[in-house]
Amino acid sequence: MSIFGKIMGAIFGTGSASAAGSAAAPAGGGTAMAAVDVEKVVSDMAAKKKEKLDWRKSIVDLMKVLDLDSSFAARKELAKELGYKGDTNDSATMNIWLHKQVMNKLAANGGKVPADLKD
Repeated sequence: MSIFGKIMGAIFGTGSASAAGSAAAPAGGGTAMAAVDVEKVVSDMAAKKKEKLDWRKSIVDLMKVLDLDSSFAARKELAKELGYKGDTNDSATMNIWLHKQVMNKLAANGGKVPADLKD
């Protein structure tokens, strides 16, 4: 499973990544499943963690909240999956881009994401 697939599975529920992907198809307001409130789901998960994680701004913290590998190698792989064209060794720039792209893709796949977390 892709890293983004694991992110979706953690937020939308295991095994629902494909269902969430197909839910984005009926753009004209078809019979898509109810949108998942990404902010609520992730905030609830973050509240259960011992350390304070700023998942709203940090891709590393978002991945930690979701119990995923947040290593530099994992983030480089996620960047590759999502089509990052910049220098993957510039981790600060890549991380900012990754966070926005993940939020945008969650929204595109049926997630309800606050506007300030997207592009």
